[in-house]
Amino acid sequence: MKKIWISSDALSDLNEGFLFYEQQDPGLGDYFTSCIRSDIEELKLTGGMHRIVHRQFYRSLSRVFPYGIFYTSDEKTVTVYAVVDLRRDPEFIRRHLNKPKTQPGEDHNG
Repeated sequence: MKKIWISSDALSDLNEGFLFYEQQDPGLGDYFTSCIRSDIEELKLTGGMHRIVHRQFYRSLSRVFPYGIFYTSDEKTVTVYAVVDLRRDPEFIRRHLNKPKTQPGEDHNG
């Protein structure tokens, strides 16, 4: 089973999504966060099985929300770099993935 690391950029993306959905309906932000975290945890088993969509980034699709989880994978570790609403302009997503990456901010190996 692989370790999961989440970059501070991806944590910011999660927070942005939480705030957006919480504004739509109180409590929906918590549900969003729970669903995305579950999708990320699944990468412990499926990391590296998804399609590479941009440079070295794999993309996993959220089961519930229209979000993509962009990550890299090696033998032991999955590093999540972005969690992006896929309804956004594709150019925005490319720019988001091309910006300098911060170091992983959180270990989710549990």
